[in-house]
Amino acid sequence: MPSRAAVAGPGGFSYYDHVCLPESEKDLIWAHEGRSYRSQVVVRLNGRRKTEAFLFVLAEHGAWVPVVLADGTVSDGKVDTYARCVEALCGPADTFFTSVFSAQGKRQLSTYRNAEIKTLLADLLGQEEIRVIGQKAGETARLLKAGLLAIRHESSGLEAEHSRLAADRLRLDGAAGRVEPAVAALRAAQSALEAGQSRHITLGAERDQSKATEARRAQLHAERQLLLARGTEATQGLQGREQVDRARLQGLEQHIAQRRAQAHSRWQALLQSRRQCLATLALSGAVGRAVTRQPLAERLQALRSARTTACRQQVQRMAQCQAAEKLVEQKLQGIDREAGKAALRAEELAHRFGLTREVPCAGTDLQGQCKLLGDAREAQSLIPSASGQIAALARDKAQVEAELVAIRQQRDALQDAPQALRFSERREEVARESATRLALLAAKAAEMAQAESTLASVDRELAALDLTAAGADSPETPDERGERQRIAAAGLELSEERKRHAQRLQEGLGRIDALLAALPAPFDERRLSAAAQAVADARQAVAAAERAHLAAARDAQALDALTQQIQSLAQRRVQVVARVAHVEAELGGWNLFARCMSNDGLIALAIDDAGPTLSGLANDLLLACYGPRFTVSIHTLVETGKGERQLRRPERAGVALVHRGGRCQAQAEPGHVWT
Repeated sequence: MPSRAAVAGPGGFSYYDHVCLPESEKDLIWAHEGRSYRSQVVVRLNGRRKTEAFLFVLAEHGAWVPVVLADGTVSDGKVDTYARCVEALCGPADTFFTSVFSAQGKRQLSTYRNAEIKTLLADLLGQEEIRVIGQKAGETARLLKAGLLAIRHESSGLEAEHSRLAADRLRLDGAAGRVEPAVAALRAAQSALEAGQSRHITLGAERDQSKATEARRAQLHAERQLLLARGTEATQGLQGREQVDRARLQGLEQHIAQRRAQAHSRWQALLQSRRQCLATLALSGAVGRAVTRQPLAERLQALRSARTTACRQQVQRMAQCQAAEKLVEQKLQGIDREAGKAALRAEELAHRFGLTREVPCAGTDLQGQCKLLGDAREAQSLIPSASGQIAALARDKAQVEAELVAIRQQRDALQDAPQALRFSERREEVARESATRLALLAAKAAEMAQAESTLASVDRELAALDLTAAGADSPETPDERGERQRIAAAGLELSEERKRHAQRLQEGLGRIDALLAALPAPFDERRLSAAAQAVADARQAVAAAERAHLAAARDAQALDALTQQIQSLAQRRVQVVARVAHVEAELGGWNLFARCMSNDGLIALAIDDAGPTLSGLANDLLLACYGPRFTVSIHTLVETGKGERQLRRPERAGVALVHRGGRCQAQAEPGHVWT
């Protein structure tokens, strides 16, 4: 209920706090001024909170149709549209809740703030049109304030522009006086340029006159360079021939060293082969003995191998006897179990048969009908078969025990078979190793014969090879001596040719240098370069003077333009200041008008005028209901300590409103006044 809300009005509670489904609906059918209305509110919580509100009116044909206001507003499901439709029908929400739900625990009038009381009374007195006018006046004041800010921003921009123009004008101060000095400097630079150009032309003519001498000088330099190039080429050719002779000599030395190294290597290889042959022949006695003893060792190995096979067979028979012994023992255990079961059964049958002498009906007419005697007679017929089974099991046991004794005797006879097998295997291994060693030695018999023939050939080659020839100091061969002499002769010829070439080169260079010395001195290009640089500097000076003259003229023109801009800007500043003053005056008037049309203006005066009327109506109601015990007075102004009168908010003085039995009653002590 709205009466349980924290504050008055529809904003004091939320449907989202009271629903839990993804989509909830609330339907309310109500009547007002003789017409039926239907409010339908849809609250959705799926994803994001969303509310739709519809207001329908019951038409004459019995169907619900959306409410349409006089201004054309149609209830389309929006909450704002729904609130406007309800307010148009029932009045403002605050007034409605205050007037309808005060008797249901609603907030007391004494707790209302000053603005709330004014709004409530203004709505009660029909002052809404004045409030709308005040709101429009406030909106106009807000727009004027926004426009005033824009005008002030424009004024600030004009001030900044004025400061900038003033700084630029200060920087260009005296620009008109700098034009004449710039013109004089430009004329002086142009005169210097003309003088530099004349000197550069004169030096160019002198250079043209010296071109023939320079051509001859260049020709002589070219001939000298050509002579030097040919001398260098000839020198390189002689150096190439010298490198060839040096390479021939180096190859000869390498050939001699290689021949000596090969002879020495062959000598060392023959000595190594002779030592290997002697080492092989040192085993000839052992090889002969091995050839003689090898057949005997092979026969011994075969005999010991056969002995090992026989021992393995005995070990296998012993294992078979042990397995058979375990089977017979298991069979004997099974017979013992069967015999025990048979003995127990015979004992049970004997016990059942002995009951025939103990039953009371023995020897009477009931003996044929007694079930116990029948069981005893059945046991008597089964006793011989049980005794026969016991005797058969005893014979089987005796036979199995005899078989077990025979198996154990055979196993005991083979008890030493594993030890004999190990001893036989060791002896077989020794015989195998001996036979293998003798076979390897016997296989070297052919190697002995090969070693004898190799030793004889090595001795013959060593006898033929001279030890001195295999050494590092062996003499050269005739071919090697002839090659060395030819290389020495070629070296002497190259030395003589190098001397002749050097003499020819010196004579040619001396002749060309003499001709170069007879030529006149060359033209100094630095003079022409200096003249060209002077002309370039003069051109730069002229360009700088032109730029200075142009800058001075431009500054003078800019100064005139800045003066005009400053004058125009001063006129705009005067206009903007006037606009600011006009808008400020208008803003003050509209602010005053908005305050006059608000709750603190004409509405407050209307409430003050209606105070006695409202007090009289309230007192008439109290007098008609409760007699003269209660009175009401409305005071809108109070006097302060300074003697001034100001608005006051309603306060409660000894009055309480309670709800009893569906009626609103006021309780207070007699004589109290409700202010």
